[in-house]
Amino acid sequence: MQQITSQPAHAHPAFLNLGFRPFFTVATAYAVLSMLAWMGVTAFGWQPDFTGLPAITWHAHEMIYGYSQAVIAGFLLTAVRNWTGVQTLHGTPLLLLLLLWLAGRVLLFTGSAVSLPFIALVDCLFMACLIGALLVPVIQVRQWRQMGIISKLLLLLVGNGVFYAGALGAIEDGMRIGLYSGIYLIIALIFVMGRRVMPFFIEKGVDYPVQLKNRQWLDVSSLVLFLAFWIADLVRPDTLPVALLALALLVLHAIRLVGWYTPGIWKKPLLWVLYVGYGWLVTGFALKAAVVFIGISPFLPLHAFAYGGIGMITLGMMARVTLGHTGRNVFDPPPVLFWMFALLLCGAVIRVLLPLLDPAHYMAWIGLSQGLWIIAFTLFLTIFLPMLIRPRPDGQFG
Repeated sequence: MQQITSQPAHAHPAFLNLGFRPFFTVATAYAVLSMLAWMGVTAFGWQPDFTGLPAITWHAHEMIYGYSQAVIAGFLLTAVRNWTGVQTLHGTPLLLLLLLWLAGRVLLFTGSAVSLPFIALVDCLFMACLIGALLVPVIQVRQWRQMGIISKLLLLLVGNGVFYAGALGAIEDGMRIGLYSGIYLIIALIFVMGRRVMPFFIEKGVDYPVQLKNRQWLDVSSLVLFLAFWIADLVRPDTLPVALLALALLVLHAIRLVGWYTPGIWKKPLLWVLYVGYGWLVTGFALKAAVVFIGISPFLPLHAFAYGGIGMITLGMMARVTLGHTGRNVFDPPPVLFWMFALLLCGAVIRVLLPLLDPAHYMAWIGLSQGLWIIAFTLFLTIFLPMLIRPRPDGQFG
């Protein structure tokens, strides 16, 4: 880690000091509000006009390109500052980037008042600006190893563009390609970042010395096979090649999880939430194969990836980053974190596994899982919003 080359003055609210503060705030609030809207559609028959998008398509898009991208922005604007030693966006520029993200969310609720091409431009401009903001410090210190992460953000921008092109009729099947590319790119980011931070977090977080195993052959082969899996599922979704690649990825990532396991994680909510979330991604590969071999609904592996995997890992990372970067002790987090993560885990089990065991009550399981998601993220806001909007207790900038 390099030393920060310049320390901005406290000339603006602490809320705008670092990217994690505003973006974790809006991501969590949007996780609650967008799920409430989706519950209104599925449980109460609400029929909003999402600028011509079907409600289920809006829900999928906003979980990927709304919520998840906000978490990614908050995390990377903070992490790149640590990696490069160069101050990232803060103050007014950070506020403008935040407003650009917010505009993309709000405009989709305007119905026919705003054209879809304009909404697409605004929404894609957010990621383009985020990439530019991250490139500046990376190029300044010539930290080229970060370009792999930047390239995934560029592909996310392309994926969102393909989605909107499909919605406008310019690319056949573009909406499906854009959505599945988005979720798989986010999973790829989690795999890359998880490889960097999860073993470190676990080794430092348990109450005894431990050295976890990493294997370079596994790192390389898992990424290559995941790229093949992504392409295969776009070209010929839920076919035998997809199932076989999913099984191979299941084995590889299960080996990785075994190498990262130590019993002490179960005493530390900030550790087990990441480990269990990663386990949900592995479960998603198993269910993806089951779609072909058993004939289960393709929505089950999708929600194992999204609700269980991305949901738990992003909530856990937001909690850890917020505690660490606001001067709190990550080794002694608020006790309620256990219940917050446990509620989200229960919601994932209900959304993914109970429909397999009791499909007759499918809509009831959906509604219950939606409610648990809303409660878990509301708890996060209740606990962490004061930390996110107030200065650090130690008076440092951050």
